[in-house]
Amino acid sequence: MPSPLSCLRHPSIRTRTRSVLPLFRTPNSQLPLSFPPSRCFARPAKQEPRVGTTTPVPDDAPPARPHSPFYFEAGYALYAKRPSRPFPPPFLSLPSSSFSEPLSTHNRSRDRRSYVNGEMIRGVTNGDDAVLVSETFIGANDGVGAWGQKERGHAALWSRLILHFWALEVERAKYGSSTEPDPVLYLQAAFENTKKATSKPNEWFGTTTACAALLGQDSSTPTHPLLYITQLGDSQILVIRPRNKEVIFKTKEQWHWFDCPRQLGTNSPDTPTNNAVMDRIQIEEDDIVLAMTDGVVDNLWEHEVVQNVVDSMDKWRNDPGRTESGLEPAEQSYADGMRFVARELVGAARNIAEDPFAESPYMEKAVDEGLSIEGGKLDDISVVAAQCKRRKVG
Repeated sequence: MPSPLSCLRHPSIRTRTRSVLPLFRTPNSQLPLSFPPSRCFARPAKQEPRVGTTTPVPDDAPPARPHSPFYFEAGYALYAKRPSRPFPPPFLSLPSSSFSEPLSTHNRSRDRRSYVNGEMIRGVTNGDDAVLVSETFIGANDGVGAWGQKERGHAALWSRLILHFWALEVERAKYGSSTEPDPVLYLQAAFENTKKATSKPNEWFGTTTACAALLGQDSSTPTHPLLYITQLGDSQILVIRPRNKEVIFKTKEQWHWFDCPRQLGTNSPDTPTNNAVMDRIQIEEDDIVLAMTDGVVDNLWEHEVVQNVVDSMDKWRNDPGRTESGLEPAEQSYADGMRFVARELVGAARNIAEDPFAESPYMEKAVDEGLSIEGGKLDDISVVAAQCKRRKVG
């Protein structure tokens, strides 16, 4: 039987991953004589974050039906504190042991995509996080990593499936200028479908936070973009107006207690219908919408995020040839700019996460709880950056 929610992220039993950088920063001349310099291990080369502009969709997926004259130019960047665990069968089809077996799956041995109900799982996994990017819907879910220590626990599977089914519900929904979408209802359906997909005989346990932004329109003439923002847990949607560095909207974290956010899944009392919060925000063209897991918000304060985004946009706009190597300026799109913004933000959060002496929002919260924690918080870091644009007519 899986552990109850209270055992997953309670500060009294939580083991925090700490950086060991101070050891590697010590010059050999200052090491104790009893510590042979030959035993010092070099720090691994810094890995670049994974980046992209859209997350994969099935090859045979029908073209998306525009619900609005507005759309997202978006990009994402991801850094995992450790490699993601592979999804278990039947979500990942493993090759059989022999070419001669009647039910051999060697023809799919090169296909590392994951499937549920015969359909490719939307989105991208990053450690225990998951992100999804489409023309009008972006999301970032944070799976609770402690499930990796439990038998048949798989937080990454839960975070990805919730986002997958949520996106499918959005695609199938009928809404427009006269009918508003209901993202909480769509999330509730995704939650039910995820529970069904992870039940016996394919039983897997896990929990995840959830946050997403759905782009729509109002009923005025001319129309204006509306953002439907859904939050459950401690990931974050942040809306920025770059021209004056203004934060238009920010979701509020939802906690049971410190470091134990509201979450969907095994043994959690939380449900979308009862606990998710949906906000309807009017925005403008060129506003930036960020979907971020707590790997960002635990390491960077709000003003640092805003300044980083504005600086990145200026850098990309003024020197695109160097910031996106291999592409001529004329070949680059707004989505390439958003990918660069996401990458720079992930890099800034990672610098703090790996610094044991840095001041961070996570450290500040821990101190408020009476806990002795210093430095950044090493965690999976996931960012989707999206800019609102109007479709060209004609």
